Amino acid sequence: MPFGLTNAPASFQNLVNDIFSDFFDFFVVYLDDIVVFSSSEEEHCKHVASVLQILRDHNLFAKASKCVFHASSVEYLGYVILSEGLKMDSPKVQQILNWPQPKNIKALQSFLGFANLYCCFIKNYSKKISALTSLIKKDSPFIFKEEALSQFQILKEAFTTAPILSHFNPSLGTIVDTDASDYALGALLSQVNDSGKHPSAFDSRKLLPAELNYEIHDKELLGIVWALKRWRAFLLSLSDSFEVLTDHCSLHHFMSSRVLTRRQAHWAEFLSEFHFIITYCPGRLATFQMPCHVGTTCTQRGGWISSTRILKIFIKFSSKMKFKIQDSFQ
Repeated sequence: MPFGLTNAPASFQNLVNDIFSDFFDFFVVYLDDIVVFSSSEEEHCKHVASVLQILRDHNLFAKASKCVFHASSVEYLGYVILSEGLKMDSPKVQQILNWPQPKNIKALQSFLGFANLYCCFIKNYSKKISALTSLIKKDSPFIFKEEALSQFQILKEAFTTAPILSHFNPSLGTIVDTDASDYALGALLSQVNDSGKHPSAFDSRKLLPAELNYEIHDKELLGIVWALKRWRAFLLSLSDSFEVLTDHCSLHHFMSSRVLTRRQAHWAEFLSEFHFIITYCPGRLATFQMPCHVGTTCTQRGGWISSTRILKIFIKFSSKMKFKIQDSFQ
């Protein structure tokens, strides 16, 4: 296929997708970049041999000097894929750290465009760049104030402390953390194994103009709905229920309320597709690790929504506070 044709990349991608359609359980391809992954070395040899045979059968060639075989880590499309998970490419991170302060809108757009490649590694990414994105709005003057400069430095530092994102495993316990502020949503997908809780993905976004007018209850609920939409493919693959963590107490009223707005009814219909438990812990109480739990389990069977609601709150009070509570009821 000659270079320069506008439909060449799409046509070639369709070709490789077609000839490798039976191999996607252990195979990923983007144009001419191929990754073969396996659970054991013996299995890997068979997988690689099968891929090379398909290439030969269709007169496609792999250049040996550009190939890496039997590697435990590999650089792929700007990421480093490890057996433990996914991490950022060090040279690209260093490029972000050395990025000079933007002097105009075009320079700022270049920085944000490059940084967006790794936004899934940064907690509350949209919140961290809110002052920067406001500078690229139409008819907005480009004045790099102290707040924007502070966010610029904080964002660069965040890339140096970003964790390794673990590979998603449907057999492990899964937790979705959500939060909403006045102007942004944030979410974390994590899983629990023998060594503890490990992040699999971060995500965030700014609220739309209409969403800025939502009540705080609806903003927090929107955060859950949005997170479940983002990771729907992962969450529906789970064999067991997953947990949704929120710091907003009134969400349990939504799960038990019989009167819903049109918007909430639409969200409730979407949420019925998942089997999950909502767990509530106030931020202040969580700091002191006080046990608190509000759980709601939802399942759907045969097209009918079947729900079991559980409401439990455990709060430790001091002896003095207990006497005051007892006196108030006497």
